Amino acid sequence: MKFKMWSKKVLVPALGLAVLAAGIPAAVYAKDSQSAKKQVKPVTVKSTEFVGMPAPATAQDMAKLYTTAALKVTYSNGVVKTFPLSYKKLFKSNEKVGGTIAGVAIDAKGKPIMDTTDPSHPIPYVSEDPDSNSLFSVPGMKAVSSTGNPLSLVTHYEYINRAYGIVPASMSLTTIDQNKKTGELKPVALKKIDFSSVDGLWIPCNGSLTPWNTHLGSEEYEPDARVFEADNTKANVKTFTQNYYNDTTKVGNPYLYGFLPEVTVNKDNTTKVVKHYSMGRFSHELGKVAPDNRTVFFGDDGGNTMLFMYVADKAKDLSAGTLYAAKWIQKSAENGGSADLQWIKLGHASDKEIKTYIDKGVKFSDIFETSDQAADGFKAVKVYSSVSSKVEYLKVKPGMEKAAAFLESRRYGALQGATAEFNKMEGVTVNAKDNKVYIAMSYVEKAMEKDSKGTDPADDIQVNKLSAGATYELTLKGKQKDSKGQPIDSAYVASFMKSLVFGEDLAAPDALGNKANPDKVANPDNLSFSEELRTLFIGEDSGMHVNNFVWAYNVDTKKLSRILSTPAGAEATGLMAVDNLNGFKYVMSNIQHPGDEMIVADSLKADVEKYIDQNFDNKSAGIVGYISGLPTHDQLFPAVTKAKKK
Repeated sequence: MKFKMWSKKVLVPALGLAVLAAGIPAAVYAKDSQSAKKQVKPVTVKSTEFVGMPAPATAQDMAKLYTTAALKVTYSNGVVKTFPLSYKKLFKSNEKVGGTIAGVAIDAKGKPIMDTTDPSHPIPYVSEDPDSNSLFSVPGMKAVSSTGNPLSLVTHYEYINRAYGIVPASMSLTTIDQNKKTGELKPVALKKIDFSSVDGLWIPCNGSLTPWNTHLGSEEYEPDARVFEADNTKANVKTFTQNYYNDTTKVGNPYLYGFLPEVTVNKDNTTKVVKHYSMGRFSHELGKVAPDNRTVFFGDDGGNTMLFMYVADKAKDLSAGTLYAAKWIQKSAENGGSADLQWIKLGHASDKEIKTYIDKGVKFSDIFETSDQAADGFKAVKVYSSVSSKVEYLKVKPGMEKAAAFLESRRYGALQGATAEFNKMEGVTVNAKDNKVYIAMSYVEKAMEKDSKGTDPADDIQVNKLSAGATYELTLKGKQKDSKGQPIDSAYVASFMKSLVFGEDLAAPDALGNKANPDKVANPDNLSFSEELRTLFIGEDSGMHVNNFVWAYNVDTKKLSRILSTPAGAEATGLMAVDNLNGFKYVMSNIQHPGDEMIVADSLKADVEKYIDQNFDNKSAGIVGYISGLPTHDQLFPAVTKAKKK
């Protein structure tokens, strides 16, 4: 990209590459040999480009978390500067930070939940599965050192492998000391965030930082209330509740879980947690807020899932709003396909209204009538988690439409005609400049394929199977109307959806064990967008690549670059592009469950597993950390000035 030169002298704040790549020119001035006052022609950034790394080829590299990538910056005067990247670990999930084990599971009183499998040697449950990160600065927070800036890091611990959905999940708040000169991050203290005011935390997957500096979390794979009502020993709610409250008499309530929690960090390092019941109950991968501070898009993970949109009544306040679900109107079937989107209004509610239903003990049978077969007045639907995703015949009971819309959002959406055929819909991020949303579909298959048997209630999506998945681009527009012709009160309504970055399935595994082309993205999951670098970062959760990668995709040049490799069997999580934090840039990136379900070739498997055990404490440790080395203001301009003087 080219930027217009400025003719007047300007003072450039210490924003580093964030300023440059955003298109704001930065003038560099030096003394002229004839006149100290004469202005040197300003130098601007012409382009930035990630220089990718090769995929690992040896057992040692397949067992590492590392990068050999770089960022190349080309200036208008012809100078080219390359910035090598490196990976910096903040902590392992099983390590103590300031006395607290990062990934420890806690009960309602803040005490570690103990694994008593061996009664003579109880040990705390500790997660090996860190996920979402939000790194930010809280105004007024006291510094922890004279040489650093105080930062806050909220991190999810999605689950515990041996106790999935049974032991409550958790989030931590880490106090970070950011070196003022180098930007290096150092964890100083960590505490577990208290969720007792909202009945605990169900499986938190990904998350995002809101424009108003709060952390928006998630609760994925909501427990099926119909299954639970038929047998309360199923759906994990009972064991989850008993472990959280340390009380074997409690049964629990599935309608308490499946929402977006919002965490506010105060300047005294205390936290406030709310769950937004009015944003709908489904398998929240995460929610991402649009630039209007009101419109929110979601990932809905699982099979037969749905694309939702929420429009809050007020900016920076997600406690009340209108929930919509999308209908896919297909345009093409190739490489993930494309479609127009029509939005169906499900209803308007406040958090307080929906919580009242829950507090009164509403059950699935209070909301719906059911039939075992097709019958007058009943409609067939097939959605994620509904009786193992089989066809159901449902009818909403009179007066229960609002409860259905916000507590059974997917079932109710399907009854209204919304598309419930998306598969493994994961990460979401926003490109504000271009009015785009990006959504990852990890596996484009199953309900997204044509229903060749004709047995499903609907078949809106009929795209060609692509097990390696795709990342979609959604075009945002204002002045849109819903399916009934009513205006949608948002300037950021998704009107068109198309596949943008997609993988390539292999007919047979390659020599290393890859089932998808290793030089293309396979099974995208985490997404984050850098406005300044014009780059979409994509993290994989692949069952088709031997190693999962983090990729950088330039939305202008369309160049795709591999910038991080994770150990075999590990998922790349916690992806967050930080454009400018006190003049420094980072790409936050974690790993979870290294060595889990590896697909590496048999000839390498034993060695890879040996090295993973050595590197990651016998597969018991996930890693929280970041990609370092991105240029700053102070690194960029001395180099350019020196080159200019020569």
